[in-house]
Amino acid sequence: MIFVLDASITAVWGLADESSDLAEHLLTVTQADGAVVPPIWWYEIRNIMLIAERRKRILATDADEFLRSLGQVSIRVADPGDGQTILRLARAHKLSVYDAAYLDLAIRESLPLGTLDSSLAQAAVAENIAVLSI
Repeated sequence: MIFVLDASITAVWGLADESSDLAEHLLTVTQADGAVVPPIWWYEIRNIMLIAERRKRILATDADEFLRSLGQVSIRVADPGDGQTILRLARAHKLSVYDAAYLDLAIRESLPLGTLDSSLAQAAVAENIAVLSI
């Protein structure tokens, strides 16, 4: 099952001090079937790893290895979508534009959303988008 992958899920995969049954399940799903992300994901996940390095949660070599390993998983970066639509979703659901990009992608591609972000999950439900759980 292909789904829209949020950075909150991906971050758990790369940070040994975090755990989530949902994130682990979605790693298995992604490895088997792939996932799709908006372009912002590329920057978000790298920023999460950089901040974790600065806070001494991980070593730079571990972050680099994790980022390389993401290249081995079938994660498709989608087109950016329509900026006005994303802004409308952000306003309507009180989301950041970054989070609204994930929601917009799920709507555009009629895909479920994998996230640990409760605000994003609530917005997805309000837009009739399935939110993955286990």
